[in-house]
Amino acid sequence: MKTELKHYTVQQVVKGFVYNELEGKGLFGLEGRLVIQPEYQRNYIYNDGKRDVAVIDSILKGYPLGLIYFNVEGDVLEVLDGQQRITSVGRFVTGKFAVKVDGKEQTFSSLPQDKKDKILKTRLDIYECDGVEAEIKQWFETINIAGVPLNKQELLNAIYSGPFTTAAKVEYSNSNNANLQKWQSYVAGDPKRQGILAVALEWLATSQDLTVDGYLALHRNDSGIAGLKTYFTSVIDWVGSVFTRAPEKYMQGLEWGRLYELYHSASYNAAKVNARVDELLSDPYVNSRKGVYEFVLSGETAPTLLDVRLFDDKLKALAYKQQTDKAKADGVSNCPLCAVGNNANMARIYTIKEMDADHVTAWSKGGSTDLKNLEMLCVPHNRAKGNR
Repeated sequence: MKTELKHYTVQQVVKGFVYNELEGKGLFGLEGRLVIQPEYQRNYIYNDGKRDVAVIDSILKGYPLGLIYFNVEGDVLEVLDGQQRITSVGRFVTGKFAVKVDGKEQTFSSLPQDKKDKILKTRLDIYECDGVEAEIKQWFETINIAGVPLNKQELLNAIYSGPFTTAAKVEYSNSNNANLQKWQSYVAGDPKRQGILAVALEWLATSQDLTVDGYLALHRNDSGIAGLKTYFTSVIDWVGSVFTRAPEKYMQGLEWGRLYELYHSASYNAAKVNARVDELLSDPYVNSRKGVYEFVLSGETAPTLLDVRLFDDKLKALAYKQQTDKAKADGVSNCPLCAVGNNANMARIYTIKEMDADHVTAWSKGGSTDLKNLEMLCVPHNRAKGNR
C-alpha cells in the first residue's frame, strides 16, 4: 500500500459537506470528491455534546487533531480513519450544534470572524493511502479511531462491506427506526454501535449452524436482507406472543434466538405463563430474575436457572442445634433419616460439617427457605434425596 502525506484545510474538507440526520452519517466533503462514511465505516457516534464539542475546542485552542487517513479510489477519496472528527467539524460549520466560547453558547455562524477563520484555516495532516481492497480493509481493522476502538460488528461490517451490510445497517443501525423501542425491550446494545444488528445476525447465523463471519461471507453480495428481517421479526414476535405482559428490564439481552429454537414449537397458555412469571419475579427466594423466563419456557425443569436462595449459615446452625439437642435427649441420630433406620448410624451424632441443609418440602414444590422448612441431613442421605 502506498501512502502520501497531504495537507488540507478544514475549509477545503468541509466544502460541500452533507450530513444525513436520519442515518447519522456525514456523507460528502471536498466538493463531493470525498466520501466521509464509506459502507465499511461505523455510524457517527460523536454527537453526544461532549466528544463533538471537544473536537471544536481542540481546534480553537490550536491543538492538533491527529493524523487522518484517506483511501484513494480513482478520483474519489474515502475516509479510512478520521470520520468522527471530520463529521464533527462539518456538523459544527453547518450549524448542527453549539459550543461554549468565552462562557457563551456559540454556533459557527455566531462566532467572531477571527474564530471562524481559525477553524476554517486549520490545517489537517492527511495520509492518502492507495492499495488493493484487502490491504485497505486490513489496515482499517488495525487502526484505533480517535480513542474509540471498533467493536466486533463494526469490524465485520468493514471486512464484509457490500450491499448486504449496507441494507442491514439501514434497517438495524438507524436510531429513528419506528421498531427500535420494541426491539430494545428484548435486545441490548446501541444501534449506532451496531448492537441490534450484531444480535440479529447472531440469532440467524446460529440457527443455521454458522458463525456470523460465515453468514456474512455467504451473503455479502445479496441485494436485500429479507431472510435476516424475517427471522429476527419471528423471534421478537414469538417472545411477545408468549410473554404478553409489558416487557420487564430482565428480558433485555436474554438469548432469545436460542430460546426460540428450543421452545417455539411448544404450545403455551399466555395467561398462565404471565401469572407464573409474576409469581416467580415476586418470590424473595429467586435470585436470578433473568432466569425466570427460560425456567417457565422449559416447563420448570431446571430450578438452577433461578439461583434459588439457599439457607444461610445462621439458620443452618440454629437447625443443627435444635436437631442435635433433641436427638441426644432421645438417644437417636441427629440425621432424621438415619434415626429411623436400622444400621450402625441410627444413633450417630454428626458434626455440622458432615451435614447438609435440606428443604423438607422442595422449593420447586412450593417449599419456603426458612427455619420451619429446614432440616439437617447427613451428606449421603441429602444427596440421595435429591428433589423428592
